[in-house]
Amino acid sequence: MEGNMKLAMVEDAVEYHLFLIPDKARDTDEPKEILQKYIERIMTHFAHILVPYIWQNQPFNLKYKPAKGGVPAHMYGMTKFGDNIEDEWFIVYVIKQITNAFPELVARIEDNDGEFLLIEAADFLPKWLDPDNSANRVFFHRGELCIIPVPRKSERIPWLPTTPPAIQQALDIISAHPEAVLASEPIKTAVDRRIRGYPEKIEASLHRAHCFLPAGIVAVLKQQPRLVSAAVQAFYLRDPIDLRACRVFKTFLPETRIMTSVTFTKCLYAQLVQQKFVPDRRSGYELPPPSHPQYRAHELGMKLAHGFEILCSKCSPHLSDSRKSFVTISPLWASFLESLKKNDYFKGLIEGSAQYQERLEMAKNYFQLSILRPESSVAMSPGEEILTVLQTVPFDVKELKKEGDDLLPEDDDQWLNLSPDQLDQLLQDTAGRKESQPVSRQEEEQNYDVAQVSDSMKAFISKVSTHKGAELPRDPSEAPITFDADSFLNYFDKILGTKSQESDSDDLDEDDLECLDSDDETQDSESLKGALGSLKSYMAQMDHELVHTCMGKSFSTRKQAKDPPSQTENDNSDEEDSGAGDCVVETVDVDLNLVSNILESYSSQAGLAGPASNLLHSMGVRLPDNADHIH
Repeated sequence: MEGNMKLAMVEDAVEYHLFLIPDKARDTDEPKEILQKYIERIMTHFAHILVPYIWQNQPFNLKYKPAKGGVPAHMYGMTKFGDNIEDEWFIVYVIKQITNAFPELVARIEDNDGEFLLIEAADFLPKWLDPDNSANRVFFHRGELCIIPVPRKSERIPWLPTTPPAIQQALDIISAHPEAVLASEPIKTAVDRRIRGYPEKIEASLHRAHCFLPAGIVAVLKQQPRLVSAAVQAFYLRDPIDLRACRVFKTFLPETRIMTSVTFTKCLYAQLVQQKFVPDRRSGYELPPPSHPQYRAHELGMKLAHGFEILCSKCSPHLSDSRKSFVTISPLWASFLESLKKNDYFKGLIEGSAQYQERLEMAKNYFQLSILRPESSVAMSPGEEILTVLQTVPFDVKELKKEGDDLLPEDDDQWLNLSPDQLDQLLQDTAGRKESQPVSRQEEEQNYDVAQVSDSMKAFISKVSTHKGAELPRDPSEAPITFDADSFLNYFDKILGTKSQESDSDDLDEDDLECLDSDDETQDSESLKGALGSLKSYMAQMDHELVHTCMGKSFSTRKQAKDPPSQTENDNSDEEDSGAGDCVVETVDVDLNLVSNILESYSSQAGLAGPASNLLHSMGVRLPDNADHIH
């Protein structure tokens, strides 16, 4: 682990590290005390966007991490985001804003895939940057993405290491040369595209739906809205043992159900809606017929109730008072609350009102978990938190039922049923492609050129490929790639220690002559001529044998004018045509066969994804729909 941090994650998770730049870190002999104060300041400063956020699995968190193996003491956090990738990018936004608000901090972030910021900007990375040398090069500083470069072979820069730097070395470089390590604009734009719109984007990721829930769950969600994610996950990942607790409900009885509005993230809502589930008859959770206008609310409430019951079944119903924290007596609470008011966390609500109290309870819970939480304490499980709320917070069922009679309309969930065009547009927006004007079928067919398929494929074949994969042409309008077949074959023959039949020793350049042993030159040349002559004869014989077979007839050929062959050509071809009779092998039209085969493959996809469309799309070729195809 010397100079490099290793991920210890199994589930989909993101890790983030915040370092003090060297000149600040050296001002004190007690980095733990300094870093603990930074954690309090950071969590307080960004509480107004972190408190109301509903996380898929785990919230954003920071803790002190001591120095180890060349990595200096720093602030560290890990969040398991599960199926909701937006949690990861929200954390990227938060990390970027932290380094902007605290310019003395340098941050790095990675997930199970490693440097996922570089993956997002893969189309714009410099050639020298690859997974082998990217360790400890990517950071955020002063709100900007930084990539520590590698010096070119022709230049020597003392402060730039040729190998991946250690963490302390990277911090020294960023501190001393902040402008020189800034990432290029295309790379920064690619990353910024994913976090554009925050924090306003948080509201767009939410979905409010009516649910028919037991009154106890309604009371819990009013105090701790974030617990909806734990309940959804408990239901979504249930097993037969979990469902035993739901045969007969002990905590959330179905007789106490009332109508309420629940705020989900779109990911949580989709997980809950898409799962098919029939409750046990003994549970008492009966559903109305699907034609009932409130069937969806009953179904969602039933599923959510099962999730809450599963959570509570996994912990003891008797909680000790040692779990309770007196938040408001902490000396940090006053400054924390003042920061919330300054950042308009309460949205102008009247102090003491029901909605104000709900947001205040959310803030207290966040304060307890993120700021007051001692490192030695054991965090409460979601089930324990639910039971704690039920035991400590009184609620009036009649009052909750009255609120359920006057609910705001729920959100439209048509986003769950995107049309193919809407899905394509969404994918293009995510990929950052430029918006294009809709084109009619007639215009599309007029602008389409079949030759583009052949040209793009030739360009693709001519691209350099290695063990790391093929390099796709980025733009079909780029200049055509030249490919010298003779030079390629000559180079290939040189590697194999061979040379073409038409070549002799006079055709070899000086480099080739240096590679050949003068004593064996004549012998090698004669051996080469014999080997290539036999190979050509063998290939010609195969062509003649295959020309009348089904395989030979499957290729489109090109008719050629039959000119009287010269005597020299006849002499050279006698050996090749021996045993082939008078049959003339017509030249295969490579371009025509290529285009026809690709179009046939594309047509057989019937508008779905497939190898032909994937390959062509990656090369920038867009084929119009096949109007003649009969489904």
